[in-house]
Amino acid sequence: MGSLSEDAVDLAQGLIRCKSVTPEEGGALDYLQGKLEAAGFTCHRLPFEAAGTPTVDNLYARIGTGRPHLCFAGHTDVVPPGDDDAWTHPPFAGDIDQGLLYGRGAADMKGGVAAFAAAAFDYLTFARGEPAGSISLLITGDEEGPAVNGTEKVLKWMEAHDEVLDHAIVGEPTNATQLGETIKIGRRGSLNGKVTVKGVQGHVAYPALANNPIRGLIAVLSSLYEEPLDHGNAHFAPSNLEVTTIDVRNPATNVIPAKAEALFNIRFNDDHTPDSLQSWAREKAFMALEGSGLEAIFDYEPANPVFVTEPGTLSTLLSEAISDVTGLTPELSTAGGTSDARFIKDYCPVVEFGLTTETMHQVDERVSLSDLEKLAVIYRRFLDLYFNGGTAS
Repeated sequence: MGSLSEDAVDLAQGLIRCKSVTPEEGGALDYLQGKLEAAGFTCHRLPFEAAGTPTVDNLYARIGTGRPHLCFAGHTDVVPPGDDDAWTHPPFAGDIDQGLLYGRGAADMKGGVAAFAAAAFDYLTFARGEPAGSISLLITGDEEGPAVNGTEKVLKWMEAHDEVLDHAIVGEPTNATQLGETIKIGRRGSLNGKVTVKGVQGHVAYPALANNPIRGLIAVLSSLYEEPLDHGNAHFAPSNLEVTTIDVRNPATNVIPAKAEALFNIRFNDDHTPDSLQSWAREKAFMALEGSGLEAIFDYEPANPVFVTEPGTLSTLLSEAISDVTGLTPELSTAGGTSDARFIKDYCPVVEFGLTTETMHQVDERVSLSDLEKLAVIYRRFLDLYFNGGTAS
């Protein structure tokens, strides 16, 4: 199998040059669709909208009608570049300098999309345009935004149109220092909450006539922190709670406020559910405030679920492909934040593997041409193993 670097780099440059800052499509899906259709893919553009959110365009492309059906999922939307003048190379120029490709999305994750597309095109050339099954790409423009009009709605559209997936790879950056060290097989869940402690407003010189909610909030937060939620398990690190802000909004130094509130986030493993964590927090707050005359009220946003894809065919074949190309044996990890894999896991086994995380969302985001080459070759090797039992040209 020859090097796929040039195709992957060309594709990545073309995508980076599209100013697809969420929710703008910016020409990125148009560019990718043109390349996919030229390779024989059938493409569907899927714009979705919802009240209070911008309309977002998405792309679903498939070649083949048989099974197994492998889906590559990713996104072409990017975060804003910030101050363009702070960049060594313009953020949407796709410049190459000393073996590095610069640009917003180079790592997260236009480089990953380009690498998979290059691998798929090369595989289809070997397969004379007919995969031994089906290959699809689910590319959203709403991953860096609220994720309301993106992958989740595309998956529902696919289900309604009898598009059944067998396995999926999400091309998010997964490697902290070197390509090939980590496959993500799941993610911890995420629960955002707000706790408000209500007291009695009054003059600071007459505390007996008031009831300071700040005292109560401190007690509640201390109780939430006093013991670890768990100690982790075979697939997950320990769950953790972090307070992210404390607000009283009291401009007067001689007034005891009527209420105080705090926001917090819990990253939780599969020892817990959102309901069990909410019950735990209520019980801790009740005990912390018992006898104080203060009241704690909790509000929560919808939780992002915890999930894990048990090691099996998908992770085994991908690990073999990575080892064949890099010589590394990847760790199967569930570390990190949320990703669109949380939606896909309801439809098929899903893992994540992509470039390195070092410069994602930073000024001068960049990826080495060597890593782009290796990632494309890893994906290409995986396609051989997945569809042909490892028999490559």
